[in-house]
Amino acid sequence: MQIDDLKLILKVAEFKSITLAAAKLDMRTATASAAIKRVEATLGVDLFVRTTRHLRLSAAGERYIPQCEQAIAILEQARQNLKGEHDEIEGELRVALSSDLGRNLVIPWIDEIMDNYPKVSLRTHISDSNVDFYRDSVDIALRYGSPNDANVYGFKICNIPRLLCASPDYIKCHGEPVHPDDLTQHQGLFYQLQDIINNVWEFTDGENKYKVKMQGKRASNDGDLVRRWCVAGKGLAVKSALDIADDVLNDRVITLMPSFAHISAELWLICPSRQSITPAVRLLRDACREKARAIISQLIDKGVLEHTVLED
Repeated sequence: MQIDDLKLILKVAEFKSITLAAAKLDMRTATASAAIKRVEATLGVDLFVRTTRHLRLSAAGERYIPQCEQAIAILEQARQNLKGEHDEIEGELRVALSSDLGRNLVIPWIDEIMDNYPKVSLRTHISDSNVDFYRDSVDIALRYGSPNDANVYGFKICNIPRLLCASPDYIKCHGEPVHPDDLTQHQGLFYQLQDIINNVWEFTDGENKYKVKMQGKRASNDGDLVRRWCVAGKGLAVKSALDIADDVLNDRVITLMPSFAHISAELWLICPSRQSITPAVRLLRDACREKARAIISQLIDKGVLEHTVLED
């Protein structure tokens, strides 16, 4: 019985689909089906109950899969233990990244990893839409917001405040808002997810909450474009402190209403299963934590953020 066949069995159990599991492993569906039959023939039992529309674990499969997972984990740990401490980390990072964060920050971080570890490769999915691990052929996703699915695994990278920003030219022409009530006189730049435009902005002064429905002429499903509009002086934008950090640090935009914080967020690295957490993924996790912390520290030094942001 081949280890690759067992890994396929685990993927089929995870996705409840031979086609999706085969696509995830870059296999033809026919090849995957043949491998499943090989394993079942060796074991003398059917691991899956198949119908024309559905696939589920059989009673034997439900008993076998947990032990198979443990066996694969033990074999992988044994393989890692045989490697010397100076041996290279290897493997493919299939990662989903948001537009602004991915293009301008994380891709350069991954490039640095790949320069130091030549056996690491990258396949990236750049989109601000919600990631679908089954549809998008990715193993990990870096996303704002803690995962609300108990079936996924996640690593918190850091706390990320959102900042209300505008360019100096925009403020010179339209004035600076100092209270949420002032925002109705300004043009908002909006992020749009599917058909929902995020034009309702929420702020707090620590005691009271303020919800403002903004007016504006520009909306996009691309966060990087919203940031570019802000830098170009087209209006006000609420952006993640990481996404807008370089523009803030280089005075291309200024932060507004420091006494009224926008709702904060968290950055997470999310995996659909334990099998996705490889040494290369752990390397990416550690790099993201280190790089994000360094950027946040620069914003703290500039007086844009409080030191409490770095507290877990």
